[in-house]
Amino acid sequence: MMMKNKKAVIFDLDGTLVDSMWMWKAIDIEFLGSFGYELPENLQREIEGMSFSETAVYFKERFALPLTLTEIKQIWTNMSIDKYRNEVVLKPGAREFLDFLKVQGIKAGIATSNGREMVDAVIESLKISPYFQVVTTACEVAAGKPAPDIYLKVADKLNAQPESCMVFEDIPAGILAGKRAGMTVCAIEDEFSKDLKEEKCSLADYFINDYYEILNGVMA
Repeated sequence: MMMKNKKAVIFDLDGTLVDSMWMWKAIDIEFLGSFGYELPENLQREIEGMSFSETAVYFKERFALPLTLTEIKQIWTNMSIDKYRNEVVLKPGAREFLDFLKVQGIKAGIATSNGREMVDAVIESLKISPYFQVVTTACEVAAGKPAPDIYLKVADKLNAQPESCMVFEDIPAGILAGKRAGMTVCAIEDEFSKDLKEEKCSLADYFINDYYEILNGVMA
């Protein structure tokens, strides 16, 4: 029933479509360690939903980094590209769900807080680019999640009304962004945000552990 009357599906990327949140914690530890800092316990929640550029500003100001914003983003990009190309995999059932959407003629887009170069690396490596009509990063809009900007922009590019869009997200800020855009939101389980499951369920319209749950429901 969750897919009834839906004309478009919009996915977050990290932790939602691909299993990659583990990678970013490792990168943050290594990056901050090179400047003599330990990873603050609350850091991931503080930067949740920020665009790639907004996160760079946050890091530079909070840790007084002697780097330009461009340098910070390039270091992160260089650190992540190899992992995205060789270690990151799709979430369980994601490819099968993308096949289902394609067969049903339902449009698909990506709305991610990540940088474009990294997004391109992972979708090319996983060979999923043909499934998506639109790929948009939060650097292309005025404000990152939980602002609705990125979801509204992707829906506009897909020529879909917000009420006909289904959003998949793994973190509260992203769920809020989808809801504020007037869309139906399904939260997905992720090891990185398992402690936030209750909050995610309270914010989202649906919750799934993996995409097979949807397919099993549709096929039943």
